Amino acid sequence: MTLITRISLLGAICFYTPFAASAASHVDPSKVKGAESCGECHKYEVEAWKLTHHFSTFNDMHRTPEAREIAEKLGIKRIKSESLCLDCHYTSKVIDNEAQVIAGISCESCHGAASEWMDVHNDFGKGFTKETEPAEHRTARRAKAASLGMLYPENLYNVGQNCYQCHIVTNEELANKGGHTAGSAGFNLLTWSQGEVRHSILHTDNKSNPEATPERKRMLYTVGCILDVEYSLRAVARATEKAAYAVTNARRAAAARKQLEAIQAAAPTDEMAAIIAVANGAELRLNNGEALTAVADKITALGRAFATTVTGDKLAGIDSILPGTDQYKGAPYAVPAH
Repeated sequence: MTLITRISLLGAICFYTPFAASAASHVDPSKVKGAESCGECHKYEVEAWKLTHHFSTFNDMHRTPEAREIAEKLGIKRIKSESLCLDCHYTSKVIDNEAQVIAGISCESCHGAASEWMDVHNDFGKGFTKETEPAEHRTARRAKAASLGMLYPENLYNVGQNCYQCHIVTNEELANKGGHTAGSAGFNLLTWSQGEVRHSILHTDNKSNPEATPERKRMLYTVGCILDVEYSLRAVARATEKAAYAVTNARRAAAARKQLEAIQAAAPTDEMAAIIAVANGAELRLNNGEALTAVADKITALGRAFATTVTGDKLAGIDSILPGTDQYKGAPYAVPAH
């Protein structure tokens, strides 16, 4: 009998501690540049960020009654200096040989700590600008920046890992002892990327912040569902007791696997068929961590392959099951007239 059938649901955002090597790593404070460095070229993206919950957590999160209650239960004295909270709720930077909180969830939380890749990212070649950069140089530049840790938006699975490793809690004690939710209910790359965190401004000459194309929406939703399976399986794998954390994530994993089956039924691909076969290969129960982690690791590889080989036009059949704009998380930033 699985956790799902043995235990009733006890509950359904954002703490992260390092775990499997296959997962994206948290941001290294010694390599962080800070949002102001990004803002030198991405002015409006930074302005959009300043209106988000990701930004406001810097001043607000640790002051909420909920955060204080969790901290008290876990014996945390200072939320903004305890790593259990820092990795998901804040951005830290090494200043004067000491890691200091400089922002909430920021640019580098998603796109990677920038000190090693920023200069490469901004180098368009001697005598060239972004507009005149030769195609060969651009390809080489982007490949080098990626090799140094930059996560481009088109690297959808890896960017998405940076989301899910926080939006599905990785520490059992946070939920069972601290009362923290086990994960963000309803979290999906599509609905949470097209609202307040949307910043698709760059390629419009800074004139607008358009919604994703239909093809991109399909990929966001589908890759998000794959990631949901991967990270909920990892959560069940680390669970040690029949309590909120284990039950919530077992139910989440089961629901996510059904989402993949619905996608496959509407727009079948060989890549998704392989993911589903692997995802169903381990039982959702306690003391099955090794098998569940092995499955999650395989899904990581298959998910990355899916995100790079399957294109949104192949997923047109899922349009009827995509969440609508009314489910987007917050209002998108409007670029001011200039």
